[in-house]
Amino acid sequence: MVISQFPGRVRIIPPFRSRSFGKKRQHFQFWTQKPTESISASLSEKGDGGPDFGWLPAFPHVLLASMANVLFGYHIGVMNGPIVAIARELGFEGNPLREGLVVSIFIAGAFIGSIGSGSLVDNLGCRRTIQIDSFPLILGAILSAQAHSLDEMLWGRFLVGLGIGVNTVLVPIYISEVSPTKYRGSLGTLCQIGTCIGIIASLFLGIPSESDPHWWRTMLYIASFPAFILTFGMQFAVDSPRWLCKVGRLDDAKTVIQNLWGKSEVYKSIEEFQSVIRNDGGDLKSSWLELLEWPHRRVAFIGGALFVLQQFAGINGVLYFSSLTFHDVGIGSSALASLLVGFTNFGGALFASYLIDKQGRKKLLIGSYLGMAASMFLIVYANSSPLDEQISHNLSILGTLLYMFTFAVGAGPVTGLIIPELSSTRTRGKIMGFSFCVHWVCNFLVGLYFLELVDRFGISPVYASFGGVSLLSAIFAKYFIVETKGRSLEEIEMLLNLSDD
Repeated sequence: MVISQFPGRVRIIPPFRSRSFGKKRQHFQFWTQKPTESISASLSEKGDGGPDFGWLPAFPHVLLASMANVLFGYHIGVMNGPIVAIARELGFEGNPLREGLVVSIFIAGAFIGSIGSGSLVDNLGCRRTIQIDSFPLILGAILSAQAHSLDEMLWGRFLVGLGIGVNTVLVPIYISEVSPTKYRGSLGTLCQIGTCIGIIASLFLGIPSESDPHWWRTMLYIASFPAFILTFGMQFAVDSPRWLCKVGRLDDAKTVIQNLWGKSEVYKSIEEFQSVIRNDGGDLKSSWLELLEWPHRRVAFIGGALFVLQQFAGINGVLYFSSLTFHDVGIGSSALASLLVGFTNFGGALFASYLIDKQGRKKLLIGSYLGMAASMFLIVYANSSPLDEQISHNLSILGTLLYMFTFAVGAGPVTGLIIPELSSTRTRGKIMGFSFCVHWVCNFLVGLYFLELVDRFGISPVYASFGGVSLLSAIFAKYFIVETKGRSLEEIEMLLNLSDD
């Protein structure tokens, strides 16, 4: 899901345990039918082979929440074009340290936002937290747009980062909890699609900045409008039925389930929710220390490792270097090159939305990283072999676009989607918060050292290392990732609990 700014056999994880270790653990009643059997029946009751619109009731709520990812993508790209004009007007032109600070302060805010998101979602729920979190996004955008000094710009970018850090954690959780099981993967890819749309929008809107040195203020003002839409729109969105059940609003949970998933799903879903609550002794507020306990620490390890591998597979480095690659074949406009990469990424995300609930998360993740590895090695071959210059450049372009496409098919959307699916109800917010904190740290490190590594070793060894990490990521996905396709979140948790009996 995540692009950042720079600038078969199911392997069963041991069970989720309650903190009430003195109590006898309750066991879940589990049905024997195939995981998608009852879901398909309830969501496509016609059974005549006609169109299945079971995803439609949840779609407006998911679409609205994914507006946060549009903002994420927009703020990734909004500084790419006008940073020189901003530096000139605010008095730090020619100072790479301060220019880098404008970028990195965003990451610092996002890191802090990710840390706080777990506790917020436990207490307020996703819907209300997303709504409240829109305020730093609005204030940060306006403060940045009105900035007349570096300090004002830094405060604005920090507030925006804070809001983005919270939302990147909450939106995947919200989508996974309100989506029908059969469509959870496809609807979950709206996070990646929204990010792509935001990046493309920022690139299009950044074109006038090449001729208008003050256009950057307009671009930053524009960033506040989606945040306003998110603030007011989430007032009409539903709360997660799982959160409603957790806080005792059972009737509201039943209403949401009936409206979004169908009347036939109400009884079974409520039974699942309550079984999970009983298994945790009725206490679903988690602490950070629980992530050190088994098996939460294993899921936290998987979540953190997925983001480490995603970032060190080179997505931000490839994005940065792509403009130079395109320049070598005559595409001199960095905006045009970025748009080509952005549309390729968008196409991959759309393809993922079609495949993810058909092929499953694990296959997409493995295939994605294998494709990324092949792309990196193709670029290394093009740059290291005695080929005709034009052929070498064309192979580099092909490798770059193939890398972006395969990233968007799996490593991008699946990473953020599968972590909340594997997490238990009580620790979902904390594990997601921890995982995204790891993401932001790795994001910062890649941005900090990428150019230095290229200067010291050359682009081919660096890209070869990205290819190696991609291969390692495919191996990790094969042996550590559990396939979650077609199972409700509670069913996944039940299976993981029962595996230790």
